[in-house]
Amino acid sequence: MEQTTERLTIERTIDIEASPETVWRLLTDEQEAKRWWGLDASFDPTPGGEFVLNVVSGSIVRGIFLEVEPPRRLVYTFGWEKRNDGGHELTPPGSTTVEILLVPTDDGTTLTLTHRGLADETEAEQHGVGWEHYLGRLAITAAGGDPGPDPWLRQS
Repeated sequence: MEQTTERLTIERTIDIEASPETVWRLLTDEQEAKRWWGLDASFDPTPGGEFVLNVVSGSIVRGIFLEVEPPRRLVYTFGWEKRNDGGHELTPPGSTTVEILLVPTDDGTTLTLTHRGLADETEAEQHGVGWEHYLGRLAITAAGGDPGPDPWLRQS
């Protein structure tokens, strides 16, 4: 008997008051990413290039860029090399895929993020909360604001 495990997908959409080029830079430049997302980053935004992000102390995301179409589409694998809450075994590196679409609008950019392959409802909910938190910080940064210190860094 064949056993299958259904994987889950979450999607988040946000309007950002900045051009797709500005948003793209914040997503793919490791120095810019640290302004809104994480303690440290190492990105090679080319197909096959590595994606490593130390989100908060003890939580490291690792993946590989799959598709890079500046400034409109970015796809990479996503998983936790290590997570400070110990939950990394449910979403190991390479086990999920993140796709980000940037669509120009009259007021800036609509960003749609789709995260596919999450193991269960708990993982989907936790990642959804995380994406909402960091996409909000991205929108502030892209519009020229300062999102301030990440409150999640104090919790880690």
